[in-house]
Amino acid sequence: MLTIGYIGNGKSTNRYHLPFVVQRKNIKVKTIYQRNPKNENWDRIDRVNYTSNLDELLNDEEIQLIVICTLHNSHYEYAKMVLEHNKHCLVEKPFMEDSKQAKEIFALAKEKGLIVQPYQNRRFDSDFLTVQKVIKEGKLGELLELEMHFDYYRPEVPEASTSFDPHSSYLYGHGCHTLDQVISYFGKPDNIHYDVRQLLGTGKMNDYFDLDLYYGKLKVSVKSSYFRIKERPSFVVYGKKGCFLKKTKDRQEEHLKLFYMPQNKDFGIDTFDHYGVLTYMDEEGDIHEEKVKSVSGDYGRVYDDLYETIINGKSKTITDEQVLLQMEILEAGIKDLK
Repeated sequence: MLTIGYIGNGKSTNRYHLPFVVQRKNIKVKTIYQRNPKNENWDRIDRVNYTSNLDELLNDEEIQLIVICTLHNSHYEYAKMVLEHNKHCLVEKPFMEDSKQAKEIFALAKEKGLIVQPYQNRRFDSDFLTVQKVIKEGKLGELLELEMHFDYYRPEVPEASTSFDPHSSYLYGHGCHTLDQVISYFGKPDNIHYDVRQLLGTGKMNDYFDLDLYYGKLKVSVKSSYFRIKERPSFVVYGKKGCFLKKTKDRQEEHLKLFYMPQNKDFGIDTFDHYGVLTYMDEEGDIHEEKVKSVSGDYGRVYDDLYETIINGKSKTITDEQVLLQMEILEAGIKDLK
C-alpha cells in the first residue's frame, strides 16, 4: 500500500487527482492539508483526514508521498519542505518557476534517496496515445511533420491582464502539457524555433505560442492560442506514405468538468465520431482511408508509475532530464517578453 497526502484542497486536487486515485486499491489517501477551510468548495471524502495544520501532514510517519497541488509560485518552497521531511513528492505543473529551482529540488531528492517529479498526466491523453499507436504501426512511412494544437477562444483572459508574469504565461501554463508529450516520445531536439507572442501588446499576458522542434528531417510544431474561435485539429501527422488527422482532444478533462467521473465505464472514451482518420498509400500504390479507434487515456497512470517506482524500485517514467529540458525550453521561450 502506498499512503499519500495532499497539500492543497482546490480544483487541481479534487478534479485532476483524487477521482483517479480513489479508483486504485493499492493507494490510500490519508490526509489533505487546506490552508483556509473557510474556502472549502469541494465535498469531503469519507475516511480522509482534513487538516489546516501542515506539520500534521509532514510529520506523519505513515505517509510516504505528498502531492503538491498549489499555485506555481509555492511549488519550490513546498517541495523542499516535503523532501526535508523525508517524503517522496509529486508536484503539479508547471514543476518549478525555472530550471535552477528544478535542479536544486532534484539534487535534494537524490541526496535523500527520494522521488520527486511533476504530474505530467497529459502523457496519458487518449489522442497522444493514439498518435503513438499510428506511428508505431508504420503505415505513415518515414515521419516528416507533426503538428499539435491546444486552442481556446477566451479573449477575455488576456484582455483582463494588466501585466506580464512569465510564470503565469500561456507558454508555461499549457506548453508544460504539450512540450512534455514531445520530449517524452521524441527526446531532445536538434534545435528549436520560438514564436512566443503577446498578441495584445507589451505589458499583457503571453497568449500565443508556436514552437518548432527539429529532429533531423522531422519537424514537430507545438501551437496554442487564446484567439481561435474554431479550434485547429488536436494532432496532424505527416509521413512519406500518409497522414493521420485527429480532430478532437482527449475527453477526460471534458468529463471531469461535467463531474462525470472515472468510475463510469465510458469515462473519457471516444465515440466513433471522435476517432482520427488515417490516409495512406500501400505498397501496390492503392490509397486507403480508415478510422482509427482511439486508445483509452488514463491520468491515473502517473500514480501507477509512482507506485511501481516507490514500492517496487522501478525507474522513473518521467525523468529528471526530461523535466529539466522542458523547463529550459519554457525559460527560453519567454525570456524576451515584458
